[in-house]
Amino acid sequence: MDVKWGYLISRLAIGLSFFGHGLVRLPKLTGFSYWMMAQFSKSFLPEALVLPFSYALPILEFASGLMILVGLFTRQGLLLAGAVSLALIFGTTMIENWEALPSQLIHVAFISLLLAYLPQNSCAVDKLLKK
Repeated sequence: MDVKWGYLISRLAIGLSFFGHGLVRLPKLTGFSYWMMAQFSKSFLPEALVLPFSYALPILEFASGLMILVGLFTRQGLLLAGAVSLALIFGTTMIENWEALPSQLIHVAFISLLLAYLPQNSCAVDKLLKK
C-alpha cells in the first residue's frame, strides 16, 4: 500500500509542476512567447521553429499536467510530459542555460519512474474507467 501512496504523491507532484507551468503562462501567452524568442535569439535554432513551440509549450504543459494530476490517460500524459521535457532539454542546451538542466533532468527521472511503476497508479480516473 505504501508503494501506491508513494506513486500517488509523485504523480501529483509532477502533474502539479507541469499544470502550474502551463497555468501561469497561458494568460500571458504572447508575453511568454516574446520572452522565449529573446532567449533563443542567439541560438542557431530558427525562429520558424522557436515561435510555434513558444505558443505550444504552455498548452502542452497545462494539458499533460492536467492529465497526470487527474489520472486520466495517465500513460499518455506522462509520455507527453516526457516529450516536452526532452524538447526543453534540447533547447536548454542550445542556449547553454546549464542552471535549468538539473530541474529538467529531475522531471524526466520522475516521469520515467512513474511510467515504470504505472501499475501502482491506483488512485486515478483511469482505474475508475477500467471497472
